Amino acid sequence: MCGFCGYVNQKDVPNKTIEKMANRIKHRGPDDEKYFQNDKVSMAFRRLSIIDLAHGAQPLYSSDNKKVLTFNGEIYNYKEIRSELQSMGYEFTTDVDSEVLIRGYEAWGKDLLQKLRGMFAFVIYDSNKNQLFGARDHFGIKPLYYYDDGESFMYGSEIKSFLENPAFKKELNEKLLPIHLSFEFIPSKETMFKNVFKVMPGNYFIHDIDAKTTEMKPYFKFNYDHIDENETIEGNAKKIEALVKDSVKAHMIADVEVGSFLSSGVDSSYVLNEASKLKPIQSFSLGFDNSKYSELAWSTDFAQQIGQKNTPIKITGDDYFNFLPTMMYYMDEPLSNPSAVQLFYLAQGTRKNVKVALSGEGADEFFGGYNTYLEAIPFERYQKFVPRFARKALASVAEKMPRFHGRRFLIRGAQPLSERYYRVNYVFNYDDRNRVLKNPSINVDSGDYSKHIFDEVKGKDEMTQMQYFDINTWLPFDILQKADRMSMANSLEVRTPLVDREIAKFASTMPIKTRINKEGTKISLRKAAESALPDKVAMKEKMGFPSPIASWMNEPKYHKKLVRAFNSDVAEKFFNVDELMRLLKEHGEGKSNMQKIFTIYTFILWYEVYFPENTSAKTIDKVHLTQAL
Repeated sequence: MCGFCGYVNQKDVPNKTIEKMANRIKHRGPDDEKYFQNDKVSMAFRRLSIIDLAHGAQPLYSSDNKKVLTFNGEIYNYKEIRSELQSMGYEFTTDVDSEVLIRGYEAWGKDLLQKLRGMFAFVIYDSNKNQLFGARDHFGIKPLYYYDDGESFMYGSEIKSFLENPAFKKELNEKLLPIHLSFEFIPSKETMFKNVFKVMPGNYFIHDIDAKTTEMKPYFKFNYDHIDENETIEGNAKKIEALVKDSVKAHMIADVEVGSFLSSGVDSSYVLNEASKLKPIQSFSLGFDNSKYSELAWSTDFAQQIGQKNTPIKITGDDYFNFLPTMMYYMDEPLSNPSAVQLFYLAQGTRKNVKVALSGEGADEFFGGYNTYLEAIPFERYQKFVPRFARKALASVAEKMPRFHGRRFLIRGAQPLSERYYRVNYVFNYDDRNRVLKNPSINVDSGDYSKHIFDEVKGKDEMTQMQYFDINTWLPFDILQKADRMSMANSLEVRTPLVDREIAKFASTMPIKTRINKEGTKISLRKAAESALPDKVAMKEKMGFPSPIASWMNEPKYHKKLVRAFNSDVAEKFFNVDELMRLLKEHGEGKSNMQKIFTIYTFILWYEVYFPENTSAKTIDKVHLTQAL
């Protein structure tokens, strides 16, 4: 587990630039650093030692020294791939998983990607072809970005490494601000920096150094093309049991101690329970003094039941608000998921004890765990029995009846799922954005922006379409991004056994009747967990990652921070300040505007962190941010 960066050489970029870029991401790999430079490229690697601690240094070279690798992640089936390569005559000098990538690239080229099981991002410099070849894992567990303005090309695990390169032109991609305000992330290859792009999950890129061209292509795409309608809940549960057991075992491979995150939910409990069958494993849980928001009692009780040690970690409102500017630095892009702060402190406490931690992300997306999926049941029934023209007429009538109880249902019932699904206007809807943006002319229809994703599963039932959308947006760009950034900020490797190639392959065959029904969510996964977990854990309703932030916002000392930010020059630059203050006032009067307030507030902090030259009256606490810088 590491971080890396690099660039195509330019005359006006000093040699020491690569070291400065690598130092920006030292938190990803504090154990070691190595570099490769020639007349074409500069490459850097920062290592967090997990496997073969003595021999895992990178960059790694091909047998003819014509190809150079930098890699971040873990390849869980590397021993099988190594055996196959050895049978073909390839020799290995280490026991690290990274060596199978460089030898595999020698043997198979880009077809190597079809063999990998793991979380990974890597770049190979191929001097024979004079090109850079980079790839990202199937679901986007590990990050990979590149900057390409037609003249300069650079890449890295985190965008912040680009800041040290004088060829990087730092510019805000302001056209995406309405998209961020809608989704709380950017659901495409674009980022909030101009000419900086994500390598999409399941994709690889080839940068031709001479031609200065970059091409991105998919090698994997999750789909629901092979659903088996004959499957049953009981049958699926049995298969899930075997798959989870196998995946947890694969994710436990390490030459350092492995721990596990633990909430009160079924996902992390199931993962911990399976891991504890292999060896004693310490778990870590985060909570608050206020028991209304804290899961510590649940998690501690469960760990005791299975005979494992649980370490509780608590945070306060001061911890939360003081860390926010630093969070935005580590996050690279604005991400307004309030649980990211909790995740940072959970990772911080965990790293004091172990270098690797298992986590339960992915189960809700692959197995159907979000309660919102259930709303498809009444809408599909409505669409089946009421013709489209009638639904549109009823919606028109309902729009003129603001006090009618069923108004919202009738309006939404006339909309396609690509507009109706709540993730599409997750924070601010179109009208809200018009009111809050200083320049509403940049507003766009977020449904149009992401409609192509729903079109890819056109004809499937609505629950399946929702899951597909979440697997391709919410999971990589929110859930997995905050998991990577907040853990690696603490030099902790987080592994996600439920976001796994083999588990996903099976999940894509499950019929909707074994995923979700009117009785509940994740029904097959819960059935599988029942055989191993207490009923109250296996069947516990999903809580998410709760926090008291909504009530904290009304406390005077935190409310003052919000007021100061909402009256700052950054707020004035991008937003209608009167509208921001109205949101705060309504929140104080009992109307929950927490997510909207948090999204605006974190964007302001992010902008001040990354564009300080464009701001005057600062609202951030530099003491805490300096710890990251």
